[in-house]
Amino acid sequence: MKIPKHVAIILDGNGRWAKSKGMPRNYGHTVGAKNVETVCQAADELGIEYLTLYAFSTENWNRPDSEVAALMKLLESYLKNCIRTANKNNMRVRVIGELSRLSESFQKKIQELEEVSAANTGLNLTIAINYGSRDEMLRAMKHMFTDIKNGRITEEEINEKIFSGYLDTRELPDPDLLIRTSGEQRLSNYLLWQLAYSEFYFTDVPWPDFHKKELELAVEAYNKRDRRFGGLKEEE
Repeated sequence: MKIPKHVAIILDGNGRWAKSKGMPRNYGHTVGAKNVETVCQAADELGIEYLTLYAFSTENWNRPDSEVAALMKLLESYLKNCIRTANKNNMRVRVIGELSRLSESFQKKIQELEEVSAANTGLNLTIAINYGSRDEMLRAMKHMFTDIKNGRITEEEINEKIFSGYLDTRELPDPDLLIRTSGEQRLSNYLLWQLAYSEFYFTDVPWPDFHKKELELAVEAYNKRDRRFGGLKEEE
């Protein structure tokens, strides 16, 4: 079985999962956060090299203040725990998104996590927090414009590779496979540039119930796809 090098996942369905259990939404987010470690372990065992998870979008700030506050507290707590487990699991962790809106303590934890895990050679885990693809591309274009204005690059030099180098994901290969849990079938402003030729897999399983078996099913579906990147097979 061919294993995708880079898998991106939109973590969806925490609130609905909790509601189905008669529990508050934040309980679903707590269980969903704990499931990240389970899926990271499964990805590593399958031989996936890069795993990118959509944890909190730029649009999620529009949720009720109490839920946003709980999510921020949960994510900050997860990253604090991740600092302790990254080296144990030989996992390199990155965080992408517009991080300046996060609290100073949150930003310090992100910096510490990235620094302590930078030399690890196992699974490359990327967590998208306050991330939106349109925001990412706008920030990239502003930085590129500044570099043009300051003479660091010229307009004639700009191509796809140069532009990709200004994105949050510049150190990552484009995803081979996108998975979205809990039945929704949309991208929700996630990695719009990077997913241009990725295979999509949608499952009704909510994120808290998405474990190794579900990841294996997604990889099996990926193996049935014909990736031609706009070209044709020889027999065609």
